[in-house]
Amino acid sequence: VISSFLNSLVKFTTIIAVRYDGGVVIGSDSRASMGEEYVSSRVINKVIQVHDKIFCCMAGSLADAQASQMLSSISSEPPLVKSAAAIMRSFCYTHRDELSAGFIVAGWDRKNGPQVFQVSLGGMILEQAFTIGGSGSTFIYGYADAKFKPGMTREESLSLAMDSDNVSGGVVHLAIVTEKGAERQLIPGNKLPVLQSLA
Repeated sequence: VISSFLNSLVKFTTIIAVRYDGGVVIGSDSRASMGEEYVSSRVINKVIQVHDKIFCCMAGSLADAQASQMLSSISSEPPLVKSAAAIMRSFCYTHRDELSAGFIVAGWDRKNGPQVFQVSLGGMILEQAFTIGGSGSTFIYGYADAKFKPGMTREESLSLAMDSDNVSGGVVHLAIVTEKGAERQLIPGNKLPVLQSLA
């Protein structure tokens, strides 16, 4: 029984976005599974750039989550992050009976600076200083709650986004977005920090 439970732990996913002074960090693990028993990919990118300074992160049914690509149809130049989140909210609500995915929209715009939005299938967008999603999030939510503090630096935000829970897998895909633009990073699994002490 214990062996079966431990084997099931390696098939979770975690997505996260953190706002810091001057920007946002948005990231995810890279594992994709098929059903409950088979890991189909250890390197899938769940951090999708939908505009120069706006990214969407996805967790859940991959086919459903790839619907986030529709955000790339944003036509205003340059768009507001909240507008991108509203488009995703509308799509999620319209298709709530068919979808099985969670989304985070984060980025930087000229009006409101750095922003992080959690988008629910029920049609709600919630702006937060940081948010976590995916089935692996339950394993690190308390840790992230304890480590997050308002006014974090870029380095502290990167550390929080990379701290590895032990149930997600593969590599970590990150995007760091500021007024100057977006920077992408790929962190191999063997280079990830282990959970830091809460002290």
